[in-house]
Amino acid sequence: MLGAHPFGIYEKALRPESSWQAFFNKVRALNFDYLELSIDESDGRLERLYWPDAKISEFRRMAEDASVSVQSICLSAHRRFPFGSADETTRERAADIMRRAIHFALVSGARVIQLAGYDVYYEPPSARSSDLFLDGLARSAREAAGAQVMLALEIMDTEYLNSIQKFVQIRDYIRSPWLKVYPDVGNLTAWGHDVSAELALGVEDIVGVHLKDTKKVLSNFPGQFRDVPFGSGDVNFVDCFCALETLGYAGPYLMEMWAGQSGDELNAVGDAKTFLEGQFRKAMRLAD
Repeated sequence: MLGAHPFGIYEKALRPESSWQAFFNKVRALNFDYLELSIDESDGRLERLYWPDAKISEFRRMAEDASVSVQSICLSAHRRFPFGSADETTRERAADIMRRAIHFALVSGARVIQLAGYDVYYEPPSARSSDLFLDGLARSAREAAGAQVMLALEIMDTEYLNSIQKFVQIRDYIRSPWLKVYPDVGNLTAWGHDVSAELALGVEDIVGVHLKDTKKVLSNFPGQFRDVPFGSGDVNFVDCFCALETLGYAGPYLMEMWAGQSGDELNAVGDAKTFLEGQFRKAMRLAD
């Protein structure tokens, strides 16, 4: 726990193990409450969407045996197969990925599917790509409603959805209680936003918060949105925690990092966790 908040870890922060049971045991040994599963654009992780229900149920059981929940899914597969693509076949694949992810969440017990806020990624963006993305998102929200699975847009590393203010515009267009926001304080910081003001704008829709360090976008620097060791970037975690606690945020926090930043993954993850716990304690002392 991080204070009273469930504290989770991103799957890619840890190297794969010989079995899911061993992987979940490692998550538990590191004292995280839950795992955020990654279903990205790679063929290997996309294959998870085609697991039979029995395999998904076994996956859930192994997590439960380790006292770890799979509370959320980071579905970044739409970067390769976006709703906003000019290619109809790609858009059909995007819709199929979404349907399968909702079903996976339903069977696995995951409560939230985090969606990447890209209309397109490998294609030139346009007004049409935005319209197609919004249409696909609206259909997805209706499908999620039927399964009572929450969808949440991440604030991203590209300009299309780089603020909670932009999310609010999408929310008001879609008008679904099953579409929320999953801000990344690192991305909000990197774009130079007033992070506290952004969080206040969206607090009623925040279902999870990514904790990640970044370096700001400058006129002569594109910013650095990943692989910034905690404490060496521009994110003021104390201010972020203070803002969220003052706003009454009661949801989970997710530590986002990637294995490979250090030869010793367990020490790297442990050090990052200790850093964030220390930042949270400082924020609580200030709040008192």
